[in-house]
Amino acid sequence: MAKSAYMQRSKKKKKPSQLKNFFLTLLLLAVTGLVFLVVIFLYYARQVPDPSAIAARRVSESTKIYDNTRESLLYDIHGEEKRTIIPWEQIPQTVKDATLAAEDSDFYNHGGIDFRGILRALYKDLRNLDASQGGSTITQQLIKKSLLGDEKTIARKVKEAVLSVQIERKFSKDEIFWMYLNQIPYGSNAYGIEAAAQTFFNKPAKDLDIAEATLLAALPNAPSYYSPYGTNNNLSRAIDRRDLILGRMLNLGTITQEEHDVAVSEFPEITTPEISFPAPHFVIMVREYLVNKYGEDMVQNGGLRVYTTLDSELQKIAEETVKKYAEINTERYKANNAALVATDPKTGYILAMVGSKDYSGEAEPEGCIPGKTCKFEGNFNVATASRQPGSSFKPFAYTLAFEKGFADSTILFDLPTEFNPECSSSATQTKDPSGLDCYNPQNYDGRFRGPVTMRQALSQSLNVPSVKTLYLAGIEGTIDLAHKMGITTLNDRPRYGLSLVLGGGEVRLVDMVAAYGVLANDGIRTPQTFIQKVVTGDGTILEENKVQEERVLDAQLARLMSDVLSDNNARGPVFGYNSSLYFADRQVAAKTGTTQENRDGWLIGYTPSLAVGVWTGNNNNDSMTQQGAGLSAAGPMWHEFIARALAGTPSEQFIKPNPVFADKVMLNGNYNGPDGIHSLLYYVNKDNPSGPIPENHGKDSQSKNWEESVQRWVLGTGQSSN
Repeated sequence: MAKSAYMQRSKKKKKPSQLKNFFLTLLLLAVTGLVFLVVIFLYYARQVPDPSAIAARRVSESTKIYDNTRESLLYDIHGEEKRTIIPWEQIPQTVKDATLAAEDSDFYNHGGIDFRGILRALYKDLRNLDASQGGSTITQQLIKKSLLGDEKTIARKVKEAVLSVQIERKFSKDEIFWMYLNQIPYGSNAYGIEAAAQTFFNKPAKDLDIAEATLLAALPNAPSYYSPYGTNNNLSRAIDRRDLILGRMLNLGTITQEEHDVAVSEFPEITTPEISFPAPHFVIMVREYLVNKYGEDMVQNGGLRVYTTLDSELQKIAEETVKKYAEINTERYKANNAALVATDPKTGYILAMVGSKDYSGEAEPEGCIPGKTCKFEGNFNVATASRQPGSSFKPFAYTLAFEKGFADSTILFDLPTEFNPECSSSATQTKDPSGLDCYNPQNYDGRFRGPVTMRQALSQSLNVPSVKTLYLAGIEGTIDLAHKMGITTLNDRPRYGLSLVLGGGEVRLVDMVAAYGVLANDGIRTPQTFIQKVVTGDGTILEENKVQEERVLDAQLARLMSDVLSDNNARGPVFGYNSSLYFADRQVAAKTGTTQENRDGWLIGYTPSLAVGVWTGNNNNDSMTQQGAGLSAAGPMWHEFIARALAGTPSEQFIKPNPVFADKVMLNGNYNGPDGIHSLLYYVNKDNPSGPIPENHGKDSQSKNWEESVQRWVLGTGQSSN
C-alpha cells in the first residue's frame, strides 16, 4: 500500500513537469521559426530591385509564333503592345470601385500585404510541397507584373512581400493604385485601363459605364481566359465574372440596387478586333495554350520562339475554301458559318484550322447576342467547340461491331423498328406505359430498304441498321473506343442512349479529325498536337514534340473500315456515283453527318496522309434548309479543299484488308436461315456472333420488337422461308 501511494504521488509531480517541457519546446520551435523567417526575409531583402523602378515598366523581348517551316512568322505577341497613361483624375470612380471589388476590397486598409492570405498560401504550399498559391493584394500584383514576373516560387513571394512594404512606404495608396490601373494587362496587348477601354469598347476610360467598367475589371484575373476575343465562350465567362463583381460592389455599397440590376441586364457591345495576322483561330489557340502552361508574363515578355505544326499553304487554301462555300451555303441553305480542320494522321500535326468563315467579321444577324442568338460569330472557334456530329459518329459503333466478330457482310433489317422494349413493336407510339419516350428512328429520306449488309448500312448512312449496330457493339464500349481514338468529350455517360450513334452526344471537330486519322494510319494513334517546339530566347528547349505512336486498333480492322468508307459502289445508291465523296484519281474514305432538324452538316474523311473535317451550320443551332442536309452543304467545301491540298501529289491507296469470311447465317450475307427469315438476334448471340445459334430465341431485350418488325416485312412482301 505504501509503495502504491508513493507511485501515485510521483506521477502527480511529473505531470506538471511534462507540460512545462512541452510548452518550452513549443516556444523554442516558435522562436526558431521566427528567427528563420527573419533571416530569410533579410536575405531576400538584399536581392529585391529598387522599388523606384515600379514607376517604369521593364522592356522585354516578344514571343514569336512560327509555322511549320520555322521561318514564316505568324504572330508577334508582344510586338503590338498598346498603352496610354492617363491621370488619376481621368480614371472614373466606377473603374476604381469595380477593380477594388474584383481584386482587393481592403486595399486602403492594409499595408501592402494580406497577412492572413500569405499564411494561408504558405500553409497550402507546404502541405502540397509546391508553390502554387499566391498573394493577391493590388500592391503585390503590381510588383509581380512590373518587377518580378509570374514565377511561382517561395523566393519570389518573399521578395514580393519585401517590395510591398517598401513601396507602400514610398508611394501613397492613390499613387500605387494609379500605377496599377495604368500598367496591368487586360489582354489583347492592352496594358492599362485606357488602352483596354479603347481596345474593347472604342471609347476613353472616362466614358465607361458601370457594366463596361466592371467587365474590364474582370479581365486582369486571367486575361486570356476571360478575353472577349478568345475563341470559345470567353465572353460568356467574362460576363459571369462581371456579374459576380457587380454583386460584390452591391454588398460593399459602391453601387445601388438599381445600378446593379441595370448593369447585370446590359450586354456589352464589344468592338470587333482588327486582325492583321494569318490563321487567327489557330494562333489564338496556341497563345491560350502557352499562357495556361507558362503564364501570361512569360508569354508577353519571355522572348519565346514557338514553332507550330501549321502548314501556311494549306491554311491559305482552307481559309479561301471555307469563305467561298460559307457564302454559298448562306445563300442556298441558310447556313451562316463553317469550319475546317486538316491534320497529318502519321504525326498528329494540325496542318490547317479555320474556326469560322471570317475571324474579323461582324456578328450576324445585326444586333444579335454573342453566345446566344448569333448565327455567326467571327472569333468563336467552332473547330474546338462541342457540337452534335450526326451520322459522322457511326464509324465508331461499326468499328467495334467488326472487332467483336460481326462481318461487314452481316445482314441487318432496315425496317420500322421500336427500340424501347416497353413500347409496341409497331413503332408508332410516343411514350411507354411508364411515361418514357419510345424510340423509333427514321432514315433521312423516310424510306426503309429491308435487308442490308453492315457495309451497305454504313456506306449509305442508314439510321435503323446503325442503331442496331450500336446495340450489338454496346454503348459503353463504343464510347471507350471513341476515347481511345481521340474523342475528348462524351464524359457524361448516363446521358447517352442508342441515339448516340446518330450524333446524340457532343464532340469537337478537331477531335473527330484526330479519331478518323487513326483509321487512316492503319490503327495507330499519334496524339494530336499543334506545337513542334518551344524555345526560350537563350536557346533553352522548354518542350519539343516527339511523335509517340500507340496502336489502338488492329491493322486489319482499320483497313476494313477504310475499305468500307471508301467503297463508292456501296454508297452510290444513296449519294450518287459521282458525288463530292468521289475522287477519280485517288482513294478517299469519308462519312457525312447531319444532326436533328438539319442544325449541323459534317463531312470527315481521309487519305493515308491527310485527314480533313468540315462543319457547316449556324452558331446558335438554327436549322439549315432541308436541301442542305447530308452531303449538299458540307460536301463541295470538303472536296475542293482535298483536291487543292493534294494536287500534284502521288495517288495513295489504302492497304486492302484480308478477306472476311463468315460461314454463319446472317453474318455471311444470307438472311434466310435454317428456320426461315428472322431478325439477326434470332440466329446470333450479340456477345458471341460467330458462336452457336442461341437455343432460347427471344431472350435478348431487343429480340421481340426486332423479330416482329421482320415478320411483318415477310408477310408484306410475300417472302417465303426455308
